[in-house]
Amino acid sequence: MLGDAVSGDGTAGRALILVENLSVPFDRRVWQECTTLRDAGWTVHVICPQGTKRDTEAEAEIDGVRIHRYPLRAATGGPAGYLREYGSALWHTFRLARKVGPVDVVHACNPPDLLFLPALWLKRRGARFVFDQHDLVPELYLSRFDRGEDLLYRAVCALERRTYRAADVVLATNESYRDVALRRGGRQPADVFVVRSAPQTDRFQPVPPEPELKNGKPHLLCYLGVMGPQDGVDYALRALAKLRDELGRTDWHAVFVGSGDAFDAMVELSRQLGLSDQVEFTGRIPDADLVRYLSTADVCLSPDPRNPLNDVSTMNKVLEYMAMGRPIISFDLREARVSAGDAALYAPANDEAEFARLIALLLDDPEKRAQMGKIGQERISGQLSWRNSQASLLAAYAAACRDHTPVSAGDPVRTGKRQHR
Repeated sequence: MLGDAVSGDGTAGRALILVENLSVPFDRRVWQECTTLRDAGWTVHVICPQGTKRDTEAEAEIDGVRIHRYPLRAATGGPAGYLREYGSALWHTFRLARKVGPVDVVHACNPPDLLFLPALWLKRRGARFVFDQHDLVPELYLSRFDRGEDLLYRAVCALERRTYRAADVVLATNESYRDVALRRGGRQPADVFVVRSAPQTDRFQPVPPEPELKNGKPHLLCYLGVMGPQDGVDYALRALAKLRDELGRTDWHAVFVGSGDAFDAMVELSRQLGLSDQVEFTGRIPDADLVRYLSTADVCLSPDPRNPLNDVSTMNKVLEYMAMGRPIISFDLREARVSAGDAALYAPANDEAEFARLIALLLDDPEKRAQMGKIGQERISGQLSWRNSQASLLAAYAAACRDHTPVSAGDPVRTGKRQHR
């Protein structure tokens, strides 16, 4: 039971979490996993890249979690850029893993599906391997690059298979991902655990709305999240242009919070559509400002288009909107419905005109907005709460470590030191 856990004294063992995609604790899912394990008695180390504006220190200990960060330049210029990024990340990960020393569990979070390489190295030294599948990389490749099932696609499929094969247990973010692990990964049901991402409710606490954020308009629309090629910000902007031009609605201001590879392109698209006076791009902002915008928003936007990845992925922004009690407009995606239920209205996949019509419908119905917001908050505090995922995470670790003898940092065989007799 979590209530019986001790506090990070290492009695449960030593865990090393590997992350390449984001810094920690900025990666909210990973940080929740870190603190859950710490509270269950694990000594937790993390290896991850340094951030650009936060998480910049090479070494940090935060709330009892030891974080080892390395410099990393994000990929540019296509596949060659990703090879440089991933090669550098692997080198630093191996280097820092040697520094951390022996561990009981190595917990690798994708993408990329290359972290099985340091995981295998640690397995040979006695660790168990937990694969935390944040993204389906083959689907991510198809959705992001639009190159079809070419040689690189077959390569990422092969890497995914190797990762599944190497793992002792797999963490899936939802049932769709679990099905992939069973069907495509060949894993047994007892080895795959659903650990859903969940918003930190202490971070997402509504505050009184601030009408001045609406820029003189009656209504505020809000988008929160990454702005990459597959995230649908372009769909949202075109829907807003239709809301104005085809439905005659100019009684709104929209704010887009976040950043990513497509940020500059989205600002330019907004200009081309003539939306610059009604659409504001903030970039990444402090949590306090984010909460102010979400607390004032009348409708929140989840414009991820249907593609092989988005249809089966859980969108963090949807969960965060729900935690704040905001009604949502989404395209009709399988996992969006699982997450939001009646807290969202769903436009047919990629139908920008219907997306715009649903925005207008909600703007005219404050009672429905309030009802949907309440449904969302109830789902986040109930079936989608992090409490349920905590139990699943600890069960996964227990399964991985079954019949496992804990390592000792002072064991000369484990540490590779020669014994003198």
